[in-house]
Amino acid sequence: RPHYRTGDVIAGARRSSVASPVPARFDLVYCHGMPTPIRPTSPEARKLARQLINDARFAALAVIDAETQRPLATRIAVVPGPDGMPLSLVSDLSLHTRALKTNPACSLLVGEPGPKGDPLTHPRLSLMGHAEFIRQEHSEYAVLAGHYLTLQPKAKLYIGFGDFALMRLIVDVAHLNGGFGKAYSLAANDLKP
Repeated sequence: RPHYRTGDVIAGARRSSVASPVPARFDLVYCHGMPTPIRPTSPEARKLARQLINDARFAALAVIDAETQRPLATRIAVVPGPDGMPLSLVSDLSLHTRALKTNPACSLLVGEPGPKGDPLTHPRLSLMGHAEFIRQEHSEYAVLAGHYLTLQPKAKLYIGFGDFALMRLIVDVAHLNGGFGKAYSLAANDLKP
């Protein structure tokens, strides 16, 4: 029996009958002929993913460290931007910002466990894409900074410092774990309001 890895494209694998902009590889066989645990994208999955982004005021950011080429994870403050995608305020002095300037590819994890129950049964969303910096001289900055401050008012203390910039996450794909047995792969368009 052949051994398959997650994401392998397998000749003759059956696609879900549900239309989805997510590449076909997410609906394929993933290991030893077992069906993938990824469910077809549904309106409920899209709604939950958008809600997780909307509710997030901080998130775990994963980048590749420029010096060591190793993964680096940190916590950052976030808000949903006017376009519904994550928006953050970052300092040039931080390791993660320096890493993103070298390699803008990153991942952001949103969704926090509730006060009760197993933390792994609570929904969470991993967003993969790349960072785009919006500096103070950028034409969009004033509007985005005002929006950011409405949801993160304490940032008023340092948003004007010269080493700070807004960072927008340009999402390519997302993975939603809505709880046990509720895994979905989402395209960027699935996340837009």
